[in-house]
Amino acid sequence: MNTHNWLKKAKNALYNSDTPELDAQIILSFVTGKSRSWLFAFNELMITDTQLISLEKILMRRVKGEPLAYLLGECEFWSLTLKVTNDTIIPRPDTEIIVIESLNHLSNSSLKVLDLGTGTGAIALAIASELPKCKVFGVDFIDSVVKTAQYNAEKLKIINATFFLSDWFHNVPPNKFDLIVSNPPYIEADSLYLKSGDICFEPRTALVSDENGLSNLKIIIKNSLDWLKKKCWLLVEHGWQQDKSVRYIMKKYGYLNINTIKDYGGNPRVTLGMSPK
Repeated sequence: MNTHNWLKKAKNALYNSDTPELDAQIILSFVTGKSRSWLFAFNELMITDTQLISLEKILMRRVKGEPLAYLLGECEFWSLTLKVTNDTIIPRPDTEIIVIESLNHLSNSSLKVLDLGTGTGAIALAIASELPKCKVFGVDFIDSVVKTAQYNAEKLKIINATFFLSDWFHNVPPNKFDLIVSNPPYIEADSLYLKSGDICFEPRTALVSDENGLSNLKIIIKNSLDWLKKKCWLLVEHGWQQDKSVRYIMKKYGYLNINTIKDYGGNPRVTLGMSPK
């Protein structure tokens, strides 16, 4: 079978996908080691038996709805290629908003940044890659997740990002940070969103939070005041219907200049506040 015929077959099999042709191209590129543009130019390349076995295995898993990032073991975020495992959620493009806003509130000097619930290290590594003089620390409460984030740092040769095990602030050494960021679990346990698409394959510990999705956000907002320098910023990602609640919680604890930023789809996604004087 040549690549043209396999792509046609795979596209038909992936009829339930929003992007069947793109999915097929990505899978073929991954298995053959050829770029998508190369495969387009040389679409009569014969597929070896070994490659065909791998292609069929990955294709069948994708047909069942498993995310491409888990199938390939990697994803793109902020122009960085990150290792992804089944212990981590898949970084979304909308999470880049928290990186953009962080960069707007940091200078490339020896500042310290803390990323709570770092997962793959996506946010921490994006900030660290843009600001090499900043010291960025990422924490997560699962050892294998921390190892994945550290692996990503080493693979990308980002030396100003460090990752360690901590359940929120519990193992963070006494310190004061110039900026704290977090994309914590914020989905309600009974949300129908958890039963559809890629998300149903992702770890619930990284997605679900009590108190209508606000439990972890409350912990972070309350405790960050003890870890932030004066007049420094906390930025949190949240659900698109949670912005009013998050602003209320920040106001309750005395944060200043509270503001919510919309994501690429125009939905409220990131709320930030400054620690009081």
